[in-house]
Amino acid sequence: MRAVSPRAWGAPDVLVPVEVDRPAPGLTEILVKVHAAGVNPVDWKTRAAGAFGTWGDTPILGYDVSGTVEAVGPGVTLFEPGDEVFGMPRFPEQAGGYAEYVTAPARRFARKPGNIDHVGAAALPLAALTAWQGLIETAGLRAGQRVLIHAAAGGVGHLAVQIAKAQGAYVIGTARADKHDFLRSLGADELIDYTATDFAEAVRDVDVVLDGVGGEYGDRSLPVLRRGGHLVTLPDPGGLPDPERARELGVHAGWTVVEPDRHGMLEIARLVTEGSLRPEIAATLPLAEAAKAHELGELGRTQGKIVLTVP
Repeated sequence: MRAVSPRAWGAPDVLVPVEVDRPAPGLTEILVKVHAAGVNPVDWKTRAAGAFGTWGDTPILGYDVSGTVEAVGPGVTLFEPGDEVFGMPRFPEQAGGYAEYVTAPARRFARKPGNIDHVGAAALPLAALTAWQGLIETAGLRAGQRVLIHAAAGGVGHLAVQIAKAQGAYVIGTARADKHDFLRSLGADELIDYTATDFAEAVRDVDVVLDGVGGEYGDRSLPVLRRGGHLVTLPDPGGLPDPERARELGVHAGWTVVEPDRHGMLEIARLVTEGSLRPEIAATLPLAEAAKAHELGELGRTQGKIVLTVP
């Protein structure tokens, strides 16, 4: 089968087309014919710095996939050949989404909602699960609460805005001014142009901060929280604020990393089916142009998600 693999760890141009054996589903696994694969920051960070976890002789990036079940392994009862599915298989181990086929445990997938195509479905799993787990499961966001979402127009951020609104929260987002109309269309209640306004001076009394930026944003976000509030940091935990300061302010501050989760995938599928969640597609490129997709993503200016299509 065709795939894209880094011939070494480094710049985007290390990504090259390769031919590898098609995998076979093992016990409780399914074989999925990939129609589209999402591109995420973890992909280009891994490509640049080197893989972590267990990888094969031919590393294949990509954690978000949407496609059709080609075959099922022994013990699989959830799906059968022909079913359309989407998911985030095997994270953080090698999933191999930049390929024509992937195998993974059946319970890492959910049925693709019928009101979204494979490109849209492939844009969802990692980013939407990150937002769901951070907002709902870690911070316990409830109806009527106020949430501040940093990098609100990004891959995770624009989905977090919608998930928070579906939960009944009041949503404040930070983004450049040219992204504000887009975020209002997703339901954001209040927007701050971080290039012109200091959010730490403009916002107070929020219950949850979802920080997709990191660095000094964590420390600067603490004072905007109410006592008992939650700061959920998504990037490198090196940007977490001083724990003693967080305790003095009476807030919870921590770092979270996304986990494969069938329950979360089913919730995401439910929101899509209800019309409460839709991904914004910044760009679609063919699988063979994965290097160009990484170059585009690393600019840090995309609105929504980049997706690779697999012929």
